[in-house]
Amino acid sequence: MNVKEDSSTTAYAVPPVERAIKLLRYIGDNNTCRNLSTAASDLSINRTTLIRLIHTLLAERLIEELGDGRGYRLGVGLVTLGAQAIAGRDLVQTCQPVLQRLCEATSMSAHFGILDGTDIVYLSRVAPNSHLVSNIHAGARLRAHASSIGRAILAQMAPEEITALLAGATLEAVTPKTPTTIEGVIAQADADRALGYAWSVGNFEAGIGSCGAAVFDHVGRAVGALNVSGPDNRFADPDSSTAIIEAVCKAAAEASALLGAPNRA
Repeated sequence: MNVKEDSSTTAYAVPPVERAIKLLRYIGDNNTCRNLSTAASDLSINRTTLIRLIHTLLAERLIEELGDGRGYRLGVGLVTLGAQAIAGRDLVQTCQPVLQRLCEATSMSAHFGILDGTDIVYLSRVAPNSHLVSNIHAGARLRAHASSIGRAILAQMAPEEITALLAGATLEAVTPKTPTTIEGVIAQADADRALGYAWSVGNFEAGIGSCGAAVFDHVGRAVGALNVSGPDNRFADPDSSTAIIEAVCKAAAEASALLGAPNRA
């Protein structure tokens, strides 16, 4: 049956849990709780209760301190829980064997991620038997506009969608190649869309190259993206770069087909 907020549902609600969830959502909306009195007022709870909730969530690593008295942000514990929840869905189960084959074909780390607000969250990773592998793990978050997976997804969005998504966001420059304005992100998305993939040589990290492509569902919506990353010299070599692009685009098309995506040819 549908769960509705009526007397039959609210009768079983646990107020402390509701307050904790409300606080997590509040922090997730970029409210750092730097001013506890303001946060308590916004959340309609008393200051003492807020302090207790914060200390409990800190202990469980569901939030973490920003340092220098700047407040709090969502923590790795919450990100991990989210990744574990999503990992049980068909999306990851479908893409996992595709990532395995992509890793074997390129001898580089292969990843799958989805857009979550202005970030991307890595849901899956397959690494080769090599010391030159990515240190990204499931549950990790990166800024979408700076990462090849995020760029591949943004490339499938209309300019007005990107504008709405990034409105009010601080677009940090991870490297000098990172766009720091909405106009710059839209221009980058237009270029990536024209190519059919997002190409990076030191765009996110010096010495590291990456190539990402979007994955589509049965209605043709970009539900995520996959990529490979490795030493930038492989991405600078023309023959190697062509093979990387072909492997990534083939893997993305395969994953999309398995999800029932319409033919985009």
